[in-house]
Amino acid sequence: MAVNIPGLVAVVVFYIVILGTGIWASRKSKREEKKCSGAKSEVAMIGGRNIGTLVGIFTMTATWVGGGFINGIAEIVYLPHRGLSWAQAPITYCLNLILGGLFFAKPMRTNQYVTMMDPLQIKFGKVMSSLLLIPAILGDIFWSAAILAALGATMTVILDIETYLTILISACVVIIYTLLGGLYSVAYTDVMQMIFIIISLWLCVPFTIKNPAVGDIKYTMVNEHYQSPWIGKIEVKQIGRWIDDLLYMSLGGIPWQVYFQRVLAASSVSQAQKTSYVAGVLCFILSLPSIIIGAVAVSTDWNQTSYGLPTPNERQEASMILPIVLQYLCPIYISILGIGAIAAAVMSSADSSLLSASSMFAHNIYKTIIRKKAAEKEVIWVMRTAVVLFGAAATTLALLTNSIYGLWFLSSELVYAILFPQFVCVLFIPNTNTYGSAAGYFVGLTLRLLAGEPFLQIPPLIQYPGISFENGTYQQLFPFKTLTMLLSLTSTIMFSHLASFVFKRKLLPIKYDIFKIIDKIHELPATSEEQITLRLQQS
Repeated sequence: MAVNIPGLVAVVVFYIVILGTGIWASRKSKREEKKCSGAKSEVAMIGGRNIGTLVGIFTMTATWVGGGFINGIAEIVYLPHRGLSWAQAPITYCLNLILGGLFFAKPMRTNQYVTMMDPLQIKFGKVMSSLLLIPAILGDIFWSAAILAALGATMTVILDIETYLTILISACVVIIYTLLGGLYSVAYTDVMQMIFIIISLWLCVPFTIKNPAVGDIKYTMVNEHYQSPWIGKIEVKQIGRWIDDLLYMSLGGIPWQVYFQRVLAASSVSQAQKTSYVAGVLCFILSLPSIIIGAVAVSTDWNQTSYGLPTPNERQEASMILPIVLQYLCPIYISILGIGAIAAAVMSSADSSLLSASSMFAHNIYKTIIRKKAAEKEVIWVMRTAVVLFGAAATTLALLTNSIYGLWFLSSELVYAILFPQFVCVLFIPNTNTYGSAAGYFVGLTLRLLAGEPFLQIPPLIQYPGISFENGTYQQLFPFKTLTMLLSLTSTIMFSHLASFVFKRKLLPIKYDIFKIIDKIHELPATSEEQITLRLQQS
């Protein structure tokens, strides 16, 4: 198979357009920095709290509708014994953004925080917030690496070029415009990428459905034709796991800086909430092309195509089913548009993740802990340096590691088990303290690691009811992720009250109160940027 020259040219043009948009947006960012009367680093991190409603909706939607989203939904729908019933992303991503808008956007935007770690750092102090920062930053880096690796594999299918070239070029483009313009570059390139995703993916759908090799997807939805019905089914023994995944994806997707970066960049509380609601609905709508493409793949007689037999599933290429469908069931110019959509989706998620991790490091580690008197320009340069370093780490992982998705799943589950309950406590349960935070962290981390990780071949030391052994790995069918999260939440609350009781009743001398929780009990919440900065430095 020769290199797809027209496709390669189209992708290069697309990358140039995206890079040009990012550079243009970086100039806008510099103008905003000059006009900004407050902290100039906030322009790079959260757009100076001046991102418009339309741009906010596009950038928030684009961050969720990434390469993993559009490729993953198509893959799950296509896989035998999975199907649409297990494609939870359309519902959970929608719920995730709506719940975020309903409950979390208002307290975060009202208090004018810069990152999602600010309230945790103010409440629980530098040591605990630094520990809580670990799964958040690792999750962003692993996610960037995973989607870059997926993009490399996709480009190989359609363009027949080396995987490493795609990964390196894509990473360089993302790092350059994120480096130059911060959130402004990320947001405005997200607008371009979102428009491209919407147009190109929907254009692909009719061509795939009308291909002569494709059967009636309404027939194959419930009837076995070429493989299992693509509607899928949930067996009784799998209900616990299905509910667990539903809650994990709906709630565990809230405490991520990529989300709160958009919330905190909004010009008002109401705008932040509206942006979340509309983005949630758009995420559901934009899942439909991937669902249809997955159904088309199930309904295809691959022997009638140049792909031939065995099927993608038999060749263990189900993870690339979307680009395979675009390549073999669409005309060349349509498949080129499709690969552009996938590249756009990947870049819109990768840039957000890199900026997210870099912002938290520069603001919550460097400025607050390492150099409290750092000038704004210095903080900006630290953030830019972190973008390069984290981008290089993600690129290296994408090139060298085959278990990136496993690493990302594990880190994101740690966010659900550890960070989500503490985030709930700090915003809605004011009596929690650092002792409770430490206990919740320990309980969540220990229980999640002891449950094992099939993707990384880590055996479970805790075997919950209904555990099964399939294809050489253990599968926990019990909703252990949610149980772990609830036990972490309970531990945080209980040990907080226990510590308060012990020190307030002087059952232990105050000198043993190493986290100084008694001093913090009567403090008022910070309500301005100056107070927040002061509280962060004192915490």
